[in-house]
Amino acid sequence: MTPAIQRLDQLGIEHAVHGYEPARAASDYGIDASAQLGVPAERVFKTLIAELDTHELVAAVVPVSHRLHMKSLARAIGAKKAFMADRARVEKTTGYVLGGVSPLGQKTALRSVIDTSAQAFDTIFVSGGRRGLEIEISPDTLCALIEGLFTDLVR
Repeated sequence: MTPAIQRLDQLGIEHAVHGYEPARAASDYGIDASAQLGVPAERVFKTLIAELDTHELVAAVVPVSHRLHMKSLARAIGAKKAFMADRARVEKTTGYVLGGVSPLGQKTALRSVIDTSAQAFDTIFVSGGRRGLEIEISPDTLCALIEGLFTDLVR
């Protein structure tokens, strides 16, 4: 049981947990999850941690089929620049390993934004807090839980 799933269970939030065999590759975890779960990649979202020019870490939840547009993220958060955060800092701050970072149950809750494309679906899939584990949840419920906002984050 991961902190993300524990939090959902404690709050009585409707969700489903889906397991799959994680890839041995060091990237494309989300595409692998999409293929194994038989879900379109547009419905599977990755949680990327970026660092702002202010040194604050923020979470961006974007479809695995797209790339995060850093300028859009910075603009949405009110910063001048954003760049991918250092792996060690991400893991220490969130409590999750890369490829398994969940927007839920982070050790230190980060300001979060979700790509607007999530609103096109009744449910989306996000990491359950480890590789090989996805949580299916309503995008509106997720946004409320992480006190996030919807904005355009991809091109």
